[in-house]
Amino acid sequence: MDIQEVLTLADNLIFASTGKHLDHLQKAILEGTLQGQTYTKIAEDIHSSEGHIRDLGSEIWRIFSKEFGETVNKSNFRAILEKANFYNYSSAIGRDYVTVNNVNICSEVRGAQAQQRGQDRVCLDWGDAPEILTFYGRQEEENCLTEWMIKKCYRLITLLGISGVGKTSLALHCVEPIKSEFHTIIYRSLRFCPSLEEILTHCLEVFSESSIIPPTLDAKLTQLFKYLRQYRCLIILDDVQMLFAPQELAGCYQAGYENYRLFFKQIAEVSHQSCLMLLSSEKPREVAELELEHDTIFSLVLGSLGQASKQILRDQKLRDETEWNELIKRYEGHPLGLKLTAALIQEFFGGCVSEFLQCSPPILCEPLQFRLYQQLERLTTLEMKIINTLAHEDQPLNLSAINHNIQLSYPEFLKGLQSLNLRLFLKKFEQNNIKLFTLDPLLRHFLKHTISSE
Repeated sequence: MDIQEVLTLADNLIFASTGKHLDHLQKAILEGTLQGQTYTKIAEDIHSSEGHIRDLGSEIWRIFSKEFGETVNKSNFRAILEKANFYNYSSAIGRDYVTVNNVNICSEVRGAQAQQRGQDRVCLDWGDAPEILTFYGRQEEENCLTEWMIKKCYRLITLLGISGVGKTSLALHCVEPIKSEFHTIIYRSLRFCPSLEEILTHCLEVFSESSIIPPTLDAKLTQLFKYLRQYRCLIILDDVQMLFAPQELAGCYQAGYENYRLFFKQIAEVSHQSCLMLLSSEKPREVAELELEHDTIFSLVLGSLGQASKQILRDQKLRDETEWNELIKRYEGHPLGLKLTAALIQEFFGGCVSEFLQCSPPILCEPLQFRLYQQLERLTTLEMKIINTLAHEDQPLNLSAINHNIQLSYPEFLKGLQSLNLRLFLKKFEQNNIKLFTLDPLLRHFLKHTISSE
């Protein structure tokens, strides 16, 4: 039997017993065992701790021992496979059972029952998560997040985008079909700035209702990481940008919230099998730094919804479909912007897109303006100088051209530019090996046609 045949059999055995298929770590342990690798080598290859890999291995051998009817361990696994009598194994893989040592393992019936038991064990705590009634597009982004969480087992994922672009909708929609891959899933919003101790307490209460919650922050962190190693968990923290101080450069925490920086850093650096997903309109500085050092951390920036935006307009029963591309372009495929604008067009223009597009200057509805105002209110004076310069330029500018109008020292100027980049306000291009910069188109539209006219 080759490795793939062994993995197929193992997957049937695990599924029949637990209702879950082999995950990334279990496959790595089995492949490494068949190749004669030590636990140390296996752990190194998949960026995990040796102790955690040993624990997972013990669980695999326990399941196999039960199904084979004899003791199975890392040392004798290959020998047991070689001496086992696999009747018509290869032809049985496509059926509803696999025969192992004259015992039929009915993967469909037993597996369905075990899967139901497994699903019952998944603990879902959505907290104050919004209900997702409609969802548009984002298939590529969803596939990317799923691969990062399930196949690559990344420890820290940051989902970024300006307000209203659909971060929360994507995260919750993405998790729904893969929730059985996790032991526990927790969602919490940080919009009202809970302390790290409050968040940890909530998580620990979900993980084990019967356990006593430790009184100190250090002890809570220790207990949390124990669960993150023992179980595969997903924690989603939304509105992370609310932890940062307004009128300060991007990523500067409010007083009393600095320990979140250490928590995110620990999530990235400490070995465990779980995932923390951060949703934010502002990239934490420590995430930007950690991405340079660790391959278990990745960020995804949400941009235009693209052609999937047309379904929003279709749902609102707008007319003049030939003009829809222009409307989508004007609002940069921003989901909330298009939903609000489509409702406005329906209410005041009878659904006629061409009539709406004739308005000058272009209209931004009040709810969208309010969201953009909120983001601008967080900026420093330095950042406002830079974006006001970029807002009135039709073409992207290089660094010298931008700073020519501002007249700052380059260290100060670059500090403001880096901050705007963390806030996702900038769009970058390269031309003849020279970096060019402009504003996010929706923000530029807002600054140029709304604020400047006030």
